[in-house]
Amino acid sequence: MKAILLIPALTLSLVHGYAAAESILGHDWNNSAELGAISTSGNTVGTSVTGKLDAKQELPDWSNEYVLAGYFKDEQVTKADGEKVRERSAQRYSFSAKAAYKLLQDHDKLFALATHVNDKFGAYTRYSTVGVGYGTETYKTPDHSMDVEIGPGYFNGTRSTGEMESGMTVRGAANLKWKLSDTALFSQNLSVERGTSNIHSLAETALRTKINSTMQMKAAFSVRNDTNVPEDKKNTDTQTSVTLVYSF
Repeated sequence: MKAILLIPALTLSLVHGYAAAESILGHDWNNSAELGAISTSGNTVGTSVTGKLDAKQELPDWSNEYVLAGYFKDEQVTKADGEKVRERSAQRYSFSAKAAYKLLQDHDKLFALATHVNDKFGAYTRYSTVGVGYGTETYKTPDHSMDVEIGPGYFNGTRSTGEMESGMTVRGAANLKWKLSDTALFSQNLSVERGTSNIHSLAETALRTKINSTMQMKAAFSVRNDTNVPEDKKNTDTQTSVTLVYSF
């Protein structure tokens, strides 16, 4: 089996419009684009690609963030008659947008959040949420920081069986960052949404190492879990990835 790791650089151009006559020039953006791909041949034939766009904006009174992510996997399978065909075995796209209003006290915010996930092979093929809440930085040193959020929300989803679900949720989230050195950063993100019949959890553990002023290599392990899933689905999905991150 021969494996080739493909991690091409990705360039992103973002334009943010306002209803009011206000130019975005001069406002602080912190953007990143990451992409990773693995292609295998020989005894195992397949291709998987993962990518993510993350745009953050800091204004005097507002902090905004937009995240677009995608993952798919194709692999070669052998049918009962011996024919070999390529089939899609994973396909997931997600988008989230968050606007946070800065309170008078440092690092305290009130936020509104909307997310949407399409997962063709997941326990929930579609999962959308909206919510509001309060966030703050609970811990801060030169090398460590911890942000937490909590608030109510509402979800609407479609299970893989076609059954529709909706209801109120309570969401909690935490984001830990640890600066290991001038070139290495460890992060741990966790979010949990508790609804009437399901607990939906997301977690990512990642290590970033700086290549130069704009390029980083990122190794990550992510976990998605639902406590209430159809009988033919597993509760937990995991993903291990190595990507190249371009910051601008």
